[in-house]
Order: sequence, then C-alpha cells, then structure tokens
Amino acid sequence: MPKVKTVSGAKKRFRFTGKGKVRRNKAYTSHILTKKTTKQKRRLRKSAVFESSDAREIRRLLPYGR
Repeated sequence: MPKVKTVSGAKKRFRFTGKGKVRRNKAYTSHILTKKTTKQKRRLRKSAVFESSDAREIRRLLPYGR
C-alpha cells in the first residue's frame, strides 16, 4: 500500500487528546473583539472537542494521527 497524504490544512488546525479524541480551537477570536464581551472572549480561549461523527471525518484527513 502506498502512503496516504495528510491534509496540511487539517494538521495545522486539529490535535488529538490523550484518549484519541479530536480537539480544535474555537472560531471568532481573531478580530472585532471590541463588540464581544469579556465573558465571551474568555470562553473562546478554551479548545473544544469534536462530536464523534465530525471526528470520523477529521481522522480521514489525518491518517497518521492517533
């Protein structure tokens, strides 16, 4: 079998947790921050975990991830 290429956009955006779940950063953090409340910006700092159906798609993009 030949090697499968990793999607480079995906490897920059997603990481795996220790148990193998797929982690992502939240959107809406880069600009127009003056309109957003401090509470909202604080919540956006934390990373989120994908649902299992979405994680299956991400695993296909990152074949050599966990």
